[in-house]
Amino acid sequence: MSREKLWKWTKRVLTLFFFILVPIFLFMLIKHVDWHEVKEALQNLKPTSLLLGLLVALISYNVYGSYDVLGRKYAGHSLPIRQILCVAQVCYAFTLNLSYWVGGFALRFRLYSRLGLDTPTITKVFSLSVITNWLGYTLLAGIIFSLRLPDLPENWKIGETGLQLVGVVLLLIASTYLLACKFSRRRSWKFRKHEINLPAFTLALTQATLAAINWSLMALLVYILLPAKVDYLTVLSTLLISSLAGAIAHIPAGLGVLEAVFVAMLQHKLSHGSIIAALIGYRVIYFLIPLGVATITYLILESRAKKLRANNVAEKSSNNSSPSSSFGTQP
Repeated sequence: MSREKLWKWTKRVLTLFFFILVPIFLFMLIKHVDWHEVKEALQNLKPTSLLLGLLVALISYNVYGSYDVLGRKYAGHSLPIRQILCVAQVCYAFTLNLSYWVGGFALRFRLYSRLGLDTPTITKVFSLSVITNWLGYTLLAGIIFSLRLPDLPENWKIGETGLQLVGVVLLLIASTYLLACKFSRRRSWKFRKHEINLPAFTLALTQATLAAINWSLMALLVYILLPAKVDYLTVLSTLLISSLAGAIAHIPAGLGVLEAVFVAMLQHKLSHGSIIAALIGYRVIYFLIPLGVATITYLILESRAKKLRANNVAEKSSNNSSPSSSFGTQP
């Protein structure tokens, strides 16, 4: 069996496994949750914590938007940064709530094409955004898992070695990408009629740094909403584990996966009700409120698309006389 077929069947088995496992976890979770306690925990969330959470979410969305600003350099287009940030943040909100292919690519293609970018350029921007997001994840999770930093429950201790091996593999993946960007002589490949270019090493380092910061901010938001009995590193580790499980399961917004992993990881420190209350707050602040704002922003962008495109064409024409630099390739 070829590697491609083996990987395809592995993904199918893992997806089936999680589709079976998640409903079981959800049933067990709902069965043992005291919803009166959840209600009380939600009511006890401090306004200062909610406001701080909103601020962290705003910073995180701006950090994510900077991925597409890097894509501007990588792909060599000249859309204004304010438009790029707006498009990227709208797409991020839809991606979190729906999926990468709906919010990440389809919506990004729609908005960027309306602003005058062609398909190859949009594909480069999208590809760099995806790579940036998971580069930061592999680097951050690789360090945390390989050093055995997660505080696992007692009945999970047997899994520390396995998690450490996962961490080592993730570190190898991140290191391979960074080293290839630094030392590879071949800078481009053809894949299904699309040209893939390795970015410069400085851009790759920026990718890793920004994405690691964004994952850390997401964990910080959950940490702010949880009771003070849990340390930040445990929350970050739990979020990284749940995100990997959610990505494998292909469940929009990781619905159920996030809650199941957090309860399993933190139930020896916190009550189920307080964990669920914090995650409800997290979903409202980081998923639902941005989705509402993104929906309104999307409608505004659609209504102004023709005017914005005309302005972009005019700006591009006026800038044609001055050459622009790009991080897209490295000599």
